[in-house]
Amino acid sequence: MPGVPDVSPRAAWQALAEDPDAMLVDVRTDAEWNFVGLPDLGGIGKQVALIPWQVYPSMQVNGGFVEQLHRAGASPLSKLYFICRSGARSLAAGQAAQQAGFPHAFNVADGFEGPVDAEGHRGVMAGWKADGLPWRQR
Repeated sequence: MPGVPDVSPRAAWQALAEDPDAMLVDVRTDAEWNFVGLPDLGGIGKQVALIPWQVYPSMQVNGGFVEQLHRAGASPLSKLYFICRSGARSLAAGQAAQQAGFPHAFNVADGFEGPVDAEGHRGVMAGWKADGLPWRQR
């Protein structure tokens, strides 16, 4: 298995805009979706698939993750772009997706908010929000 390649948020946005079958899968928790915000794909006529990799508050790995990918419309031919807060959970989710028969898995590097800056703030140095890509509060 070749591994899950990292792609920049801008490259993911472009791929999502150009490929009608490509999907963005946000693997953060429902708490993060509710309080931090979501990528907004409305401008390209798509919706984000919200499938947590870990279930809040226990943070246990979501045992239904692969089944939920199928229910969201993913197929082995789909290019799946996984995003989390900073790129770690999305990498694990992409690896699990590949092992489950979804070979075209990509990790959105730096995730939705990216790493913390010198003051401990996220969303300013790198990631979906820092790149100025569309997002919204839920």
